[in-house]
Amino acid sequence: MAELQFFTGTMDSGKSTLALQTNHNHAARGRVGRIFTSQDRAGAATLSSRLGLQHDAIEVDGAFDFWKYVVGALTRGGRVDYLICDEAQFYTPTQIEQLARIVDELQIDVFAFGILTDFRSVLFPGSARLVELADRMNVLQVEALCWCGKRATQNARTENGEMVTEGEVIVVGDVDPSDDDAAPEIGYEVLCRQHHRRGMTASRAHAVQMIGDPLPFGDSRLG
Repeated sequence: MAELQFFTGTMDSGKSTLALQTNHNHAARGRVGRIFTSQDRAGAATLSSRLGLQHDAIEVDGAFDFWKYVVGALTRGGRVDYLICDEAQFYTPTQIEQLARIVDELQIDVFAFGILTDFRSVLFPGSARLVELADRMNVLQVEALCWCGKRATQNARTENGEMVTEGEVIVVGDVDPSDDDAAPEIGYEVLCRQHHRRGMTASRAHAVQMIGDPLPFGDSRLG
């Protein structure tokens, strides 16, 4: 029986690498699939991994209709055994419902990959619908690490190295360190819950080492 599977983890946990590997494994067994992505940092219509792997993909915008695309492909005599859907957090809830319909009515496997929460620690609508509808939800075993060495569970957005908690939900940035001394205007960083709550990014942690890390409460609580 076909399934809708959701693979999730924080940024930098290998989701796109797994998406590419999943496609390779199925294609190697003679299955025919389609690859989709949305707002990949490598550019439109590209599924890319931070390990340097890339594959052409179909770009998904807010108006894209998965059901119409797949039915159209089958009607024209094409073969579709599975779908690889990367950056699924950016899909709309309606598009997730279309994927579920493809599984149920066309018996085509769907493998979706994406992060759960945005930089505010709020569920993406697409990811929330996947949690509600997926036959299986798989948390990636490759753990991204906070700068402190603890398991990273939160996705943080930075502007010029400082963590922000307000702004547009979708802003494409990068998690890789810059080659120069200046932090990128918009960037992303994975943090443990404690340091996300305190807004303590790697650059800020480095700065406070010179002056000492202040206690997270006032002197009035010491007495």
